[in-house]
Amino acid sequence: MSSVNPAGNPGHHAGTDAAAAAHRPRRLSTETKSALKTTEFFVYLAAVVAVLIASMVVGTEEGHRDYFRADQAWWYIVILTVGYMISRGLAKSGSRDPYDDSH
Repeated sequence: MSSVNPAGNPGHHAGTDAAAAAHRPRRLSTETKSALKTTEFFVYLAAVVAVLIASMVVGTEEGHRDYFRADQAWWYIVILTVGYMISRGLAKSGSRDPYDDSH
């Protein structure tokens, strides 16, 4: 019976060769730093809170109609969320954070 690893090398088991593991490139950086360590995360949270507060404060008073309804506020939050996700994607595409094996 012949043994074939997923890479297709007959007689060679995947993950058992220490020499192959020693030749793998060492990882020097992560993709990017954690989202909780960025200012854009806190700006995003502040903007969401501001939209919710503004929607709550602006209401119908003395015969005026409600200019900032809840559905409109949630639409702005969706727009903020999409913007935040795009900014995180751009940050991940171009930056590197130092990596150590202690994680």
